[in-house]
Amino acid sequence: MGRRYFGTDGIRGRVGSWPITPEFVLKLGWAAGKVLGGGEGGKVLIGKDTRISGYMFESALEAGLTAAGVHTRMLGPMPTPGIAYLTRTLHADAGIVISASHNPHHDNGIKFFSSSGQKLPDDVEEQIEAMIDQPMDSVSSERLGKVVRLEDARGRYIEFCKATIPARMNFQGMKIVVDCANGATYHIAPAVFEEIGAEVITLGTEPDGLNINDGCGATAPEALRRRVEEEGADLGIALDGDGDRLVMVDHEGRIRDGDDILYVLARSRQRTGEMRGDIVGTLMTNLGLELALREIGLGLTRVQVGDRYIMERLTAEDWILGGEPSGHIICLDRTTTGDGVVSALQVLAEMHVTGKSLAALCEGVEKFPQILVNVPLNDRLAAEVMQEACVVEAVSEAESSMGDEGRILLRPSGTEPLIRVMVEGREEDRVCRIAEQVAEQVRAIC
Repeated sequence: MGRRYFGTDGIRGRVGSWPITPEFVLKLGWAAGKVLGGGEGGKVLIGKDTRISGYMFESALEAGLTAAGVHTRMLGPMPTPGIAYLTRTLHADAGIVISASHNPHHDNGIKFFSSSGQKLPDDVEEQIEAMIDQPMDSVSSERLGKVVRLEDARGRYIEFCKATIPARMNFQGMKIVVDCANGATYHIAPAVFEEIGAEVITLGTEPDGLNINDGCGATAPEALRRRVEEEGADLGIALDGDGDRLVMVDHEGRIRDGDDILYVLARSRQRTGEMRGDIVGTLMTNLGLELALREIGLGLTRVQVGDRYIMERLTAEDWILGGEPSGHIICLDRTTTGDGVVSALQVLAEMHVTGKSLAALCEGVEKFPQILVNVPLNDRLAAEVMQEACVVEAVSEAESSMGDEGRILLRPSGTEPLIRVMVEGREEDRVCRIAEQVAEQVRAIC
């Protein structure tokens, strides 16, 4: 049975459009309570990012869980990885995140963590979907779930983040610009970096419910780059709206994406003898990173785009490190999910131990030009468009022209109605031209 509502990262869409409606989320809360809540008397955590619709969906989920007889702990604004951590350490039956991650404020979504602080496998998501189809009922009044707000959620998560690097490390004298995307880390990330001794300059820490990811954060790091240069800072840290992505800026003003960060962490784990197995990337991971890892004796294994697939491979192989160019970095030797703050701390620790700047640590990676063109879908299914003969022929001709020095990837977005056209090769002008040619062929039939 295929999943109807769940995508690669929970259920996501435009607020007010099915299924991101109060009615559906109420039923979803009830269904999740039945499947994940550990039976009547179970415990589920709910956290959210800062978008205005979070209040509405928080209430709907709470009502659904209560009707299922499940107790709820409300966390308020909390990064996605913080909710994963608290779900695990508070021995909850599940954690629920209200967030659309890097999307604009008019989108929202619901995603879940199991009791171990990991994303749900497909079969459990299918069980929730099957329960949604059942008539909703309510337990009797004396068996209804109770709701409590967890007041110390922020402090617990801050202490956890700091504990992922040695306590003896002091970053006094280091100047850091931190951009929180007006999202869920606005009241957490600055405190973490200040408490380890750094001088912190903040951006994106004034959420108003509508400005999340708006020209700031990991999806728009240009403002951070300018501020790093203006302040003469040692580095910049950009997080996304729910805090699971990380993009950095070095002291020379160069933007460092997830591939750069993954290289730094791979070398760090190799230096300490902690490295185990391959690094797991995705089909979008730059060919330059693969070659750089090969030079230092490490392998790169590619999986489908999406941090859930990285996690699945890491877990299956008992490996520890993986990530995406977008900034999802998973350090399984430190936590159970992608965590922007924790990943940034690992980079800072490597800078501290080696005495090198971020720019110096990134030396060794010569990334190939990689162009990504997003083509909006109308009423066509992505799979149908990608199988059209003219599209297949355009991709085949382009691949033949590039030979072994490039690659082309067409894939549907897991979160938006788009087909993503990616072209990578040694010559930027040629890569741009080929990307536009293929994208134009896709547009013609969308």
